[in-house]
Amino acid sequence: MTSSGSATPKDRLFASLVYLLPLMDLVGTVGLQISQNSFLSPLLGLIVTPLMPLLQLYYGFGGFMPLIVFFALYMLVVRNDSIAHFIRFNAMQSILLGIILSLFAIVWRYMLSAFLGGTLIEQTLFNTVFLGILAAVGYSVVQSALGRYAEIPAISEAAYTQTRW
Repeated sequence: MTSSGSATPKDRLFASLVYLLPLMDLVGTVGLQISQNSFLSPLLGLIVTPLMPLLQLYYGFGGFMPLIVFFALYMLVVRNDSIAHFIRFNAMQSILLGIILSLFAIVWRYMLSAFLGGTLIEQTLFNTVFLGILAAVGYSVVQSALGRYAEIPAISEAAYTQTRW
């Protein structure tokens, strides 16, 4: 959508920082399963260690902080036309990645865990979700730091419709 260099360094920084939210959601959603049963435990440890103070704050306050951050980010950033489109787009894309993780957690908890809990399929599913979201976040951070829009199929289209110029 935009070429490298058209976003200011401040815009690039803020657009990259919003991807901490899906990263923290990833740790909260699949982190326990990954830490117990997976060969990806060392990778999870590399993510959790520097984020520990933010994770404690994010999951504090009785578990309502993710909901508060979601509404604050959506209402104060995504819907605010005075903020650069580049930041709003990336904020919305990070929110959508968090929503995908939340939907996965709901489907797992209420539908799939009874059938697949404790199996190799469970471990494969959690590893796939972990690596997929981690790759999407990593790609998005790199693209944002370069001043480019991260194009993730379906997610970017939905983010763009919410943040029209």
